This record gives sequence, structure tokens and C-alpha cells, in this order.
Amino acid sequence: MPDLRFKPQPPQHTEIPRPKKGEGQWALGYTEPLNKNEQSKKDDDPLNVQARILHIYSKRGFDSIDPADLRGRFRWMGLYTQRAPGFDGGKTAMLEEEELDDRYFMMRVRSDGKLLDAATVRALGTIGRDYARDTADVTDRENIQYHWIRIEDVPAIWEVLESAGLSTLEACGDSPRPFLGSPVAGVAKDEIIDGSSALDEIYRRFIGSPEFSNFPRKFKTALTGHPGHDVSPETNDISFVGTVHPEHGPGFDLWVGGGLSTNPMLAKKLGVWIPLDEVADAWEGVAGIFRDYGYRRLRSRARLKFLVQDWGVEKFREVLEKEYLGRELVSCESPASPVGHRDHIGVHEQQDGKRYVGVAPTAGRVSGTLLLQLADLIEEYGVAGARLTPYQKIVLIGVDPEKVEELVVRLDEIGLSARPSNWRRNTMACTGIEFCKLAIVDTKNRARDLVAELERRFPDLDVPITVNVNGCPNACARTQVADIGLKGQLVMADGEQVEGFQVHLGGATGLQANFGRKLRAHKVTSAGLDDYVTNVVTAFLADRTDGESFTEWVQRADEDLLRGEKSLESIPS
Repeated sequence: MPDLRFKPQPPQHTEIPRPKKGEGQWALGYTEPLNKNEQSKKDDDPLNVQARILHIYSKRGFDSIDPADLRGRFRWMGLYTQRAPGFDGGKTAMLEEEELDDRYFMMRVRSDGKLLDAATVRALGTIGRDYARDTADVTDRENIQYHWIRIEDVPAIWEVLESAGLSTLEACGDSPRPFLGSPVAGVAKDEIIDGSSALDEIYRRFIGSPEFSNFPRKFKTALTGHPGHDVSPETNDISFVGTVHPEHGPGFDLWVGGGLSTNPMLAKKLGVWIPLDEVADAWEGVAGIFRDYGYRRLRSRARLKFLVQDWGVEKFREVLEKEYLGRELVSCESPASPVGHRDHIGVHEQQDGKRYVGVAPTAGRVSGTLLLQLADLIEEYGVAGARLTPYQKIVLIGVDPEKVEELVVRLDEIGLSARPSNWRRNTMACTGIEFCKLAIVDTKNRARDLVAELERRFPDLDVPITVNVNGCPNACARTQVADIGLKGQLVMADGEQVEGFQVHLGGATGLQANFGRKLRAHKVTSAGLDDYVTNVVTAFLADRTDGESFTEWVQRADEDLLRGEKSLESIPS
């Protein structure tokens, strides 16, 4: 097998910035592994683990799995060991990973913006019901995520997925993670350009390719031709965003270096115009830069955002053009950002006169049974199919106008509301301590309880307030760009450590893009969360000016109001 640690490039025509010390950048000659993760990938391409799962581990059982595969290469097949029961959040950082391992797996299935017809949704539901104890979650990377997966059942699950045109390949790992595509691609009346074919081409050329199976860390892709920027492009490693060139017409701008977690950064806009048929080439160029120049010494600095920060966007574009594309990109002013995000909930007219219907499970939690019920409705009402969204929602495409109202009623009966409360519509939650080994607190159940209580206390909330609940600092639920972002941690209450959250307030993407405001030494217990959110929202509703958003209010609000401490009597009406 050829050594793909550094793909030879054409003669360089630009000076490459060099760090003061070696960062494990292959293209600068640092090809020896500098940590155990890099050593494991050098020892064996993670893609090779698929054959061992099929022919060895699934036949011999959990105890036969090589630890290097179990806690490393399995991720390239969309598999993580899930958290063993009985370990509270205080054990998360104290115990070694293997001590937290259960004998079951979390499995992610990528959808990559595809339209899922009734048969595909039925296949997803069957897997949840038959192999995953009826679990299924819609994630904010447009995946379906299962739990309680046995290694013995993985080959059978893969067969079901393959027959449905889906895969778990590279759904995790230091790889091209599942793509975010516009949920309304090809049907929205105000769409600039349909980029579905470009995502298909990227998948066809690069997913499962050894040339792109070993990045320094994860590599997240988003693409949308919708003016609502409905894929959170600011928070991805690479995003293609619909734009219109005054001479060339519709195409895509290129944004790079977004990412959250403990060092959040918003993506940098290159201000270019890329035609639809060149999107895959541009993706290959950016992915190649990350592979060859990305920092591999420290995992904490191994994301593309750090390279973009150090190089600057002008140098990044120069390297992309001269060393990878071999041509200059067409410059074009970046498209205007919308206010807020577009989740497509509700009933909307399509280009062809049909309707698309966006529905909201609570905090992304569904089940195998619910997906089977959804498949039945898609079939019964002649719906073209469903797409998953970056906000843990589902959009049904191609609904006949005369069938909409009846379908909406039937969807609500199975727990998928097309007209949800603002709380249900705008709350997301990561997996949390129930299954995730990195988590410190419960998230899914806590978020669902919070939604129910806020619906009771604010039944007629007239403005969207997003609530993103995360079980640890990794920001899988995009904590820092929510109106109310909750980062799980242990906090002290009455002399004891209990589950709680650090609060981020006023974060946003789009026109008001920023990271939420953190208050010094401010923590909220999980038990006190309902009252805290109630106090802050009550203060906002009383103190806001006409048309003022929650994000805008947070920027000017008195800190006592944001801490939920000032008495309501002292807030002007």
C-alpha cells in the first residue's frame, strides 16, 4: 500500500508559514507520529477495520476486539463504545476510557443531505426496533444515531443500510464526517442553487478513500444554496454557501476554519465564486491542505481552525489556489447573512406547487417505532421523502397541498409536530451521560423536561429563544451559538457536587453571529435550571424594546438580570 501521509504537490509557488516548533505537519517533513492516535493510524489504515468487524469480531464477540480497533479505528465505521451504566459525571475525567466502556456500541448512520424515501425510513426504523432496543436519535449532523448495538449484529445492520443506500462509513473518526446539506435542496422557492449533486460527488470521490481517511482530526463539511444558510456554515471546517456572481450567476462562496468546543472560532469567508461542477475539486483542495499541513502534535490543536487562524485567510487562499487547485478562484463578495437560523419547521410552498412540512421531535429523540410510523405516513400520503436537519428536525418533501392538514394531524399523533411551541422548536441536546463516555451530565431527558416546563410557564412565547444543552465542553449541540447555551459540568450545591451547567447567553449564527456571553463564576444546577431559565426569560420579556431579539438584549442587559438574581419587581414594565 502506498504511503499516503503526504501527497506530492506541484512545485511550490508560495511561501508556507512555518511554526516555531514542529507541529506534526506532514508537508513540512514531520511524518513520524507524535501521539498514540497518530501512531495507531500509521500502524493500520482505519478503513481496514471494516473487514475485521465482518470476518472476526462479529463472529467471535466483544472480547475478541483489539483495543486499538475498539477505541480508535471502530470510529471510522461509525461505532463508539457507549458509556457503561453506573458511572456518574464525576467519574468521566477520573477513569480511563476502557473503564467506562460498555459492551455495546453507539452507531451513527450518515444521511449527507439525501432525500430518504419511505423504504429508507422504514429500514432505519427496523434497525432501531430490532437491533438497538428501539432507540434512534436525529443528530445535528443529519445522522440517525442508535444505541445498544451488539458487535454480533453489525454485519446485518450494514446489509440493511446498504440496501437502503446508506452507510456508517467515516461517520466518526479523523475523517470526512457526515455532510450537512440543505433540507430543502431542490424544492425551496427562494433557493439560490441546488448543491445536492456536489455533495453526491464529494461522497463518491472521497468517502472511503485511503487518500482522505487520515486527517489530523475530524473534518466537518456543510453545503447550502438556501439564503437562510440553513446548515450552520459558520461552525464547520469547510462550508459552501450559495452566492450569485454579477456575471457568472449562482455558485458557492467558500468558508473555512469554523468550529466550536473549548476554542470556538467562526469560519472565515474567502469571498469567492465556485461553480457547482467545481465544488468537489475545491473540497479536495481544502481537505488536502488540512491533511498535509494540519497540526498533528497535539489533539487539542489538530482542527483546521487553528491552521486558518495562524495562516490567515489570504495565505490560506493563496496556498489553496497555487499548490492544490493550480488556478485562481473567482473573487466575489460574500453573500449577506440572514438573521437567525432557518429550520424549515411548518408548512411551506415548494417551487412545483407542492408543500414541504418541517416537524420537530423533542431534542432530537425519536425511536425505531416512530421511524416506522413515519415511513407508513410517507407511503400513505405519497410524500417524496424526508430529510434530516442540522437542528435535530425532520422535513417531509413533496406533499400534495390537499393532503397537508390531514398529514399534519397524523404526524402530531406520533409525536412529530409541524406547529410546535417555540420551546420545542428551538431546543437541542447532545447524547449526554445516558450513553456518552465524555459526558458529565444528563442532557436528553433534562432537555425534554425543560421544554415541558417552559411550555407550561410560557405557553404563548412570541419570539424564538434557542436552548442548546450539552453534556460536556465539546459543544456537539453548538452551545456557544445558542440564545441559551448550557455546558454540562459538576457544580457545588449545599457542599456537594451535583449536575449543573455553565451558561452561555446570546450566542447566534447568521447576521448576529457571535459566541454567547459567559458570566464570571456563574453556574446553574440541573435541578434549578427551570427556575433559572424562567427568571432570565421573564426579565427579557419585561425589559426588551420593540423588535429586540434575545441576542441583542443580552448584549446590553444588566448582569443581575442574566444571572437570574434581580427581583422581578425591580424590572421596569
